[in-house]
Amino acid sequence: MIPFGPELIGQTEKTLHAILDTVLSDSGLSEREWVTLRLAVANAGTRPLPDLVRDRAHFADAREIVDGLTDRGFLDGAVVSEAGRAFVEATMQRIATLTAPVWDDLPADDTDSAARILNTVLDRGRAVLSR
Repeated sequence: MIPFGPELIGQTEKTLHAILDTVLSDSGLSEREWVTLRLAVANAGTRPLPDLVRDRAHFADAREIVDGLTDRGFLDGAVVSEAGRAFVEATMQRIATLTAPVWDDLPADDTDSAARILNTVLDRGRAVLSR
């Protein structure tokens, strides 16, 4: 068992990233584009999307990613287009189906604790990066 810390979090992230790559492999979208689309869904046009992507995902080329997704019809300005929304919904369903064995039988108390700890780690990491 890997103890809690950067190695465990890193290996978990890499494994989940590999699962995402499997799902995205036939879509023509990269992980960076997928992250940008997900941020656009959450943002709902309330903030300039390139700024949000740069701040949250730390993608220096956020403007180019947004422009590329706009050119491909996934975005309409800072808002997800109908085609983009349909793609996100279908992809989220594929991810849920593929990852069900990973998440389904985890005890709720454990996942609540893990969520609290990981959100604390995330907030502290973001604070370090904002200095």
